[in-house]
Amino acid sequence: MSIPPPPAPESAPPGWLRRKLLMPLLNILKQGLTPRQLSLTVALGISFGLVPLLGVTTLMATAVGLRLRLNVAALLLVSHLMSPLQLLALIPLLQWGARLLGGAGQRLSLARLQYYFSHDWAGGLSLLWRAELGALLLWAAVSVPVVAGLYVALQPVFARLLARQARANGE
Repeated sequence: MSIPPPPAPESAPPGWLRRKLLMPLLNILKQGLTPRQLSLTVALGISFGLVPLLGVTTLMATAVGLRLRLNVAALLLVSHLMSPLQLLALIPLLQWGARLLGGAGQRLSLARLQYYFSHDWAGGLSLLWRAELGALLLWAAVSVPVVAGLYVALQPVFARLLARQARANGE
């Protein structure tokens, strides 16, 4: 009498990271985009996700994605995955922006903002306006070479991923 083999272990359900990040990105790869389109989508998504002006990420990503005929959903996914880094970079960028456009004595700090908004609203708004404009200028200056570098670096990665996926699907 032979003993039957033990039943195959059931595969564990995919974890949160796999369900929320990896599987959506792999599904995007299946939509027929070229490695160039994918690398541009990811590079722009990273850049738009780090813009130091809260609330404009979706508008910028959608407008540029439609204009360049990229996958808008993928662009938005990547840009919104950058939100934690955007929040971390916001205060330093605003401080550097205030130094850039605020003049010698216009440093951005919580104490200075509290003073301005309790005594001089116009001065506080002026400081915030210059800090935000300077932060946007710094972001724009840094994002151009970052997008270009990511675009070039990610093309071979996506080409390999797409080739591997085509082999796995038997195409």
